[in-house]
Amino acid sequence: MISRRALLAGLGGIALAAGAWATGDYRATMSAANTSVARRSSVIETRAGPLEYAIAGRGPPLMMIHGAGGGFNQGLLFGHGLHEAGFQIVAPSRFGYLRSAFPDDASPAHHADVLVELLDHLGLDRIVVAGGSAGALTAAEFALRHPDRCSHLALIVPAANLTGRDPVEFSAQQRAAVERVLTSDAWFWGFATLAPDMLLRTLLATDPALLAHVSAEERQRADLIRDGLMPISRKTDGLRNDGYWTGTPAQTAFERIVVPTLILSCADDLFGTADTARLLARRIPDARLVVYPDGGHIWLGHDADLARDISDFILARATHRS
Repeated sequence: MISRRALLAGLGGIALAAGAWATGDYRATMSAANTSVARRSSVIETRAGPLEYAIAGRGPPLMMIHGAGGGFNQGLLFGHGLHEAGFQIVAPSRFGYLRSAFPDDASPAHHADVLVELLDHLGLDRIVVAGGSAGALTAAEFALRHPDRCSHLALIVPAANLTGRDPVEFSAQQRAAVERVLTSDAWFWGFATLAPDMLLRTLLATDPALLAHVSAEERQRADLIRDGLMPISRKTDGLRNDGYWTGTPAQTAFERIVVPTLILSCADDLFGTADTARLLARRIPDARLVVYPDGGHIWLGHDADLARDISDFILARATHRS
């Protein structure tokens, strides 16, 4: 569990400073954030309501399901290395994010069922499915419920409660502070602008000290992940929903997953997903486990490794099965 005292101590100062900055910089940032998610995606109607998605590249299709605070754009970013490796990335926005619906049943299982409608719309029979962080729950449910549509499963820094205890617990004061930051574009802008390292540590569970030891490309990727959290107000329902499902004891029957599965995490992930990954590797039959020694929750410094490991796993299993 990670302390949030620094977050609580800094909020007052951030709010005051944000008020002074907001006259121009805030509006410019919000305009850029809204522009970055406009006209880059498509929407289909499903039985659960609108479902947003985007596609990048050509080649074997791989569906990348984003984590908390994301959307289709985060899915594309998570899948960038695999796109470069020759895969076509299909990136949906999960329930409550951006232009996707937020139905009464916003469970990972229901969303997995709705994603079948996306495959039907795209004319895809089977697809590799990967999910990062909170998106790993939906990815696992897809593999469990629709093994005929899922050729391989990759669970990346999986956020799940497998022990009956929420791995990221908040006090009432911490919950109130996080609720303020994650439900107000102005407050979040102030936090992200004036305390980017604090945001990286608290909300993205990654030690900022790692930035000094990775490539310029990886530092840029960290910036893109942070920037991609905006506009936070269009993700509030999704964030609250993720908080519920990742904190509630997992209901997924992981032991019944029959799809070839690869699980990846980082030993220093401040959300503790390395322990979750090890537990999942024991529950999912024949699952392969990769734990990088560092990288935090956004696998900083290991994006190329992650893309290579997933690509090699898919190609090796496909060759073996053929």
